[in-house]
Amino acid sequence: MKVRFLLDENLSPRLRLAVLRYETQIDILRVGDEDAPPLGTLDPEVLLYLESTHRFLVTDNRSSIPGHIQDHKRAGGQHWGIGWVRPGSQFRQLAETLHLIWSASDAEEWCDQTIWLPF
Repeated sequence: MKVRFLLDENLSPRLRLAVLRYETQIDILRVGDEDAPPLGTLDPEVLLYLESTHRFLVTDNRSSIPGHIQDHKRAGGQHWGIGWVRPGSQFRQLAETLHLIWSASDAEEWCDQTIWLPF
């Protein structure tokens, strides 16, 4: 199964468009999009959404979500990958990295993996 992404709401909606310029078949949503959690959804609910939809989260939220990830795992949950956006990352490099993840790996490879983006 191909990687499916969810961009956190605090990331620019332009990132979705930049990724789709590389490949229109990439399944990428942003919090607040149709078929994604609404804006303002709490982190624990986002994690449940990610687990049920098998989506890889792309976020720069390193303050509140790490604790929620631990709670989610303790409750028996899993996630389908979390990518922390490095501070000061260049937009183009981030889009290229997401395209690379999509084109060179399967979703199952990212289960419970947390990485820094871009590589």
